[in-house]
Amino acid sequence: MRKVIFLDRDGVINEERGEHTFRQQDFRFVNGFFDSVKKFVKSGYELIIITNQSGITKGLYTHEELLNLHSWMLQEFTKNGLSVLEVFYCPHFTELGKCICRKPNSNMLERAIAKHKVDVAKSYMIGDSQRDIQAAAKVGVSGVKIESNSSLRLVEELIAL
Repeated sequence: MRKVIFLDRDGVINEERGEHTFRQQDFRFVNGFFDSVKKFVKSGYELIIITNQSGITKGLYTHEELLNLHSWMLQEFTKNGLSVLEVFYCPHFTELGKCICRKPNSNMLERAIAKHKVDVAKSYMIGDSQRDIQAAAKVGVSGVKIESNSSLRLVEELIAL
C-alpha cells in the first residue's frame, strides 16, 4: 500500500490567476513548491494530482490542450527529480450537467486509490478550496487546506516528515 500526497493543481502547484490556466505561458509554479514536494517524497510519499478542469466543458480549451499542458508540467517535475503517479482531471461543469468526479465529489480520488493501491490512512490531500477537503473526507484521506498560491512549508510541519 502506498502513502500518497494528493495535490490540487490551480492554487497549490501553480499560481491561481482567477482565470482558467491551460497554456504553458500562463502556468507559473507556486514559489518554493518543488522544495516542499521533494521533502514529502524523501519521506516516502508518492504524488497524484487531482484537478477540476471545467474549462473543457465550457468550451474554453480542449482535452488535447490540457493534456499538452500537463505533459509539460510533468516534464518540469522530472527536471526537479520528481515523478507523479498520475494526473486525474474532471472536465465537467456542474451547471451543465451532473457528474460524480468533480470535487467535492470523490470519484477521481476513488479511482486513484483503487488503481494505485493507496493507503488512505497514511495519505493527505492538499488543496486550496473547501471542495478539495470535502472530497478527501469522503474517502477517508486527511485534507490540508492552504491559502491559494501559498508555500507548502506550513504543510511540511503538519505532515509527519
